[in-house]
Amino acid sequence: MARLAFVLPSLAGGGAERVALTLVNAFAGAGHDIDLVLASAEGELLRLVPSDVRVFDLRAKRFRNALWPLVRYLRQARPDAVQVSMWPLTILAILARLLSGVRTRLVVSDHGILSHQYGDVVTKRWLRWSVRRLYPIANARIAVSTAAVHDLAKLSGMPEKSFTVVHNPILSAPATPAEKKRAEQLWPEGKKRILSVGSFVPVKNHALLIDALANVHSACGASLMILGEGDCRQALQEMVRARGIADRVAMPGFAINPTAYFENADLFVLSSNHEAYSLVLVEAMAAGLPVVSTDCGGPREILDHGRFGRLVPVGDAPALAQAIADTLRENIDPERQKARARELAKDALARYEALLLKPEASPVPRSLNR
Repeated sequence: MARLAFVLPSLAGGGAERVALTLVNAFAGAGHDIDLVLASAEGELLRLVPSDVRVFDLRAKRFRNALWPLVRYLRQARPDAVQVSMWPLTILAILARLLSGVRTRLVVSDHGILSHQYGDVVTKRWLRWSVRRLYPIANARIAVSTAAVHDLAKLSGMPEKSFTVVHNPILSAPATPAEKKRAEQLWPEGKKRILSVGSFVPVKNHALLIDALANVHSACGASLMILGEGDCRQALQEMVRARGIADRVAMPGFAINPTAYFENADLFVLSSNHEAYSLVLVEAMAAGLPVVSTDCGGPREILDHGRFGRLVPVGDAPALAQAIADTLRENIDPERQKARARELAKDALARYEALLLKPEASPVPRSLNR
């Protein structure tokens, strides 16, 4: 058995954090010694960490402050392999391994389309420089979709074959009776139930979905539930009131296990501006739901160019409303949706295991000034 370390910014309720927690549980269950190393030990998912997993809090509110605590961790714990998620923490982990002198195997993974995530010029320049200079030093590089690989290859100047696509495992657990009861009570009245899950941040563009619902509701009396939290909550609530659909929209907050809401919905809708993959879209399909998504990157791969759900242009509220109305009128085979979700998630844990435990010496670092 090996000692494996998983490095994350925190255990907030995002997709990358949920995937990491799934990996932690799987590898701990297989008998490996697991360290969970967090830049800041906080977040909604922290209470779900198994008791036999060691949690290391680097106490770094800013990423740059995590470097030397991470160096100390590597020198003291000397794990056999480290899997680190999300730039720029991936960069700090590569630097920490160099500075520590520990020849642990290092696997970096990215869950977003990085070139779309950062708008200011300084950050974009640091992103491109750091990925180009340091990603080749990692033993393996994981991306969650071919769209993310295309983006990383352009940023790094490395061939696409240098990256491994590993789709996220399906994470939803069975709903408890209490969760089912709560979900049923929270749904607003409506002939059809539309569900969306995601943080209330601009990139998720829930405003687009609210615009679309205002049109759809007049046609088919649909209601909407959005699970999540974030800085945009107040603006979205004001928008709902302004559109006159407050009695048809519920935003009950973050749900650690959204399974009960999937089970009670008639349709899942993703309205993001960009997504490298979208774990919740696959989870909705795993529950047998029909889906509609903006054509924002990874969803095209998930839906096989529209075979398993409608794709609409990003930012187009009338097109989204029409796709929602058309899908609600159709009879979608739930077993076909479930089979597609299983196909996407197939062998995810085994592929992570192969990349983490593959015997290989650390690569010789290139000059950082090159």
